[in-house]
Amino acid sequence: MDSLERIVSFVNSILWDYVLIIGLVGIGILLSIVLGFPQVKRFGKAAKKVFGGVFNKEESKEGSMSSFQALATSIAAQIGTGNVAGVATAIAMGGPGAVFWMWVSAFFGMATIFVEATLAQKYRAKDVDGQLVGGPAYYIKNGLKSKGLASFFAIALIVALGFIGNMVQSNSIADAVSRAFNIPNIAVGIAIAIIAGLIFIGGMSRIARFAEMVIPVMAGVYILGTILVAILFRGNIIPTIRAIFVGAFNPQAVLGGALGIGIKQAVRYGVARGLFSNEAGMGSTPNSHAVADVDHPAEQGLSAMIAVFIDTILVCTVTALVILTTGADKLGLTGVAVTQEGFKIAFGPIGQKFLAICLTFFAFTTVVGWYYFGENNVRFLFRGKLAIRVYQIIVLIFLVLGSYQKVDLVWN
Repeated sequence: MDSLERIVSFVNSILWDYVLIIGLVGIGILLSIVLGFPQVKRFGKAAKKVFGGVFNKEESKEGSMSSFQALATSIAAQIGTGNVAGVATAIAMGGPGAVFWMWVSAFFGMATIFVEATLAQKYRAKDVDGQLVGGPAYYIKNGLKSKGLASFFAIALIVALGFIGNMVQSNSIADAVSRAFNIPNIAVGIAIAIIAGLIFIGGMSRIARFAEMVIPVMAGVYILGTILVAILFRGNIIPTIRAIFVGAFNPQAVLGGALGIGIKQAVRYGVARGLFSNEAGMGSTPNSHAVADVDHPAEQGLSAMIAVFIDTILVCTVTALVILTTGADKLGLTGVAVTQEGFKIAFGPIGQKFLAICLTFFAFTTVVGWYYFGENNVRFLFRGKLAIRVYQIIVLIFLVLGSYQKVDLVWN
């Protein structure tokens, strides 16, 4: 096991330190220039389309989702433990300046995800049941004419998100609920599997309705809670914003040299956690954007940009403000415990329970979103409903297993 952990750690150092930072951010910069910075020029139009969809419910055709439902399913997957634990880790390892580099990754990631969603629309198809399907596997196969590479991607996504990723999410839910409400982890895991199974069985339409109903409320309640923290600690907001910008380029000026945090670490952890949270360039969210009922592929590309904005610029930022304004980052805690302590400092024990409930919804909606992305790729690889049923059963087993396992290795 120690050997496996060393191998995984070595591979991660290459992927996170070089490939993702240079490759994904580099592609984001290139696409921004080639497309004339759509994240700036088309932001107003994109925001109007998305936020209009919250109040004006669109009807979708059979076998598809409305544009807003596709966006909500995408955000369901994006807003998860990365927005709570990931931000805390970025600040702990990279200092306040890491938040600035999260913003940078999100800005250029908006161009990347615009292209991902547009391609997913352009190269989508219908399965044997007449249901729309699409995503990277389809545009790799039909655009690059490489079925082998498309199949490799499909298998990798099913394992990474549908199985292992969802195991981690159930572990996060069980851990937070167990600590806040003293409920056994295994009981939480079984409950997650039962509720998730009922949603999975309903197929695309039930997943779409669930995401459309839960996401606006979930994000709204969490942001409201962070605003209340900001009001309570309003005197620390200006120093916090200053620390973020100064720490991005001169961490020692904020933290002192004793911690040994340099610009490289601020960039590395800010960009890495930003990419992990918003999934721009990961190839996951195009699976939902592909099935949106829109008039032109680029329309869904615009909606996808807003998903990254909501995930990183809004939700990750307010999480960072809770951590930094309350001073929770200075207590030697790690992961979700840092954010939980911030809410506890602000509201007492009820703050800890508030975050446990929010994290439960964050992680559970990610389970639903990642399940759907995996199912989409099962449809790419196999015909018929038997493969879907087998996939559903395996996902539910992993949800229960993940609830009581120590998954540090799985996270890596």
